[in-house]
Amino acid sequence: MTAVLPDRYSVRPIRPEDGDVVADHVAANDVRLIGFSQYSREGIVSHLRDPLIDLAVDSWLVTAGPGLVGTGTVVLDGGRAQIDLSSADPLVAGWMLDQAIERATDHARRTGDEVAIKLGLLREDEQMSALAADRGLFIHTTVQRMTIRYAGPLEPPAIPDGVVLRRGAQDEQIRRAAHQVITDSFADQPGSVPRPYDDWVKQRESRSTFDWSKLTVLELAGRPVGVRECDDNYLTTEHCGYIGRLGVVTAARGRGLAKYLLRDVFALDSAAGLSGTILHVDTGNPTPAVAVYESVGMRADIVNDIWRKVIPA
Repeated sequence: MTAVLPDRYSVRPIRPEDGDVVADHVAANDVRLIGFSQYSREGIVSHLRDPLIDLAVDSWLVTAGPGLVGTGTVVLDGGRAQIDLSSADPLVAGWMLDQAIERATDHARRTGDEVAIKLGLLREDEQMSALAADRGLFIHTTVQRMTIRYAGPLEPPAIPDGVVLRRGAQDEQIRRAAHQVITDSFADQPGSVPRPYDDWVKQRESRSTFDWSKLTVLELAGRPVGVRECDDNYLTTEHCGYIGRLGVVTAARGRGLAKYLLRDVFALDSAAGLSGTILHVDTGNPTPAVAVYESVGMRADIVNDIWRKVIPA
């Protein structure tokens, strides 16, 4: 483990006003690896506003002379620690990963609970992957970014029989219903279960790209059974809509509700003149999510391996 970086490096916490600088650095690193940026500037800036990040101790901005050579954050969320790092310098990358693991380890000791570390890495990032493996992390699953592109407006799909469509969530009742559907839909994926309701709301309202008016809920026999969260995360960078969450409770699956929610937003985005729609999917999802997305025309264009390690209490 690297305890201290050599004197040629300077380290300080990321500040809220560093958002654009961090976004430029992350984009440059992505371009080096895959030829384009996988994240939007707005998405990175919103990430730095996450209420669960204490930037003073959970972030690192590393420079060498006038140049920025590394940025990183760790989000401690109960028994989860989400690490995000960006650096082409192996010494800096390894040092930041060590700091993040140490923060997760301290958190486990304080809380008395084990902490599952997650680190998403582009499959092309062989250098960072080797550093993760050296520290005992292993590939747990993969996340694909999937995209569909439009040549023109698409016809809106018919609402499935017996389903009531509710657009927008300006009141707490609908928001709580949406949160419960997400919780139930991802109950068999512990790492994807949303934060408690109040924290979930704060996280979304901290994002400049999120708008409650874009949240859609499906009801069946008076019960909320499906939900779709959308935001403008890729609006300026790729002129695309983005589906942040899409879920259908187990009891309502097999009715075509997920495909309806997808085709519905495709029609909305294409009618708005957008170039396409993007989402991310965990290929370890116990539901056939990837097959569903492919069946409506979406294709994977980026693959991130999700590295994991459990820190005992």
